[in-house]
Amino acid sequence: MAEVLLFHHAQGLTPGVVAFADELRAAGHVVHTPDLYDGKTFDSVDEGVDHAREVGFDTILERGRTAAEGLPTELVYAGFSLGGMPAQMLAQTRPGARGALLFHAAVPLSEFGGSWRQGAPLQIHFMADDPWAEEDLPAAREIVDAIEGAELFVYPGDRHLFADNSVSDYDEQAAALLKQRALSFLAGVQ
Repeated sequence: MAEVLLFHHAQGLTPGVVAFADELRAAGHVVHTPDLYDGKTFDSVDEGVDHAREVGFDTILERGRTAAEGLPTELVYAGFSLGGMPAQMLAQTRPGARGALLFHAAVPLSEFGGSWRQGAPLQIHFMADDPWAEEDLPAAREIVDAIEGAELFVYPGDRHLFADNSVSDYDEQAAALLKQRALSFLAGVQ
């Protein structure tokens, strides 16, 4: 089974993120869910993004890096939206990465040095008409074209945090499919 470092989205470490982590744990995986917001949660993505801007995106990335310290290097890095940034950064820069799961987020590979660990699998998940994905979805397509075996799943709809069952964007059907694909991914991690 895999060991996963899972980062929350801009609304914080919500009950839905914790529930998602618990479902991965129920499948036998070890899942770490650091709180990059020191206990704060927000009612909307906009409020959470405002908080992240106030704190500073570099600070969020540093908190993600710090969360990985003391954990094994052989991790799968996962992140929802804002949490995809530290997940992708660590997957690209921390030796030993076993792969990455990026939910509702992706930045160009050049953002974190331009390379990807050979053999480290990658899955990226978006809704087709997610208004937050205007920049990220094209980056995801470029990443998938550049990394052999990387997968991009695009679901019908216009919701952003559709896999978090505690927020208004939740979509039960899409979330179930995302979870099934993520569990299959983790089962195949070496």
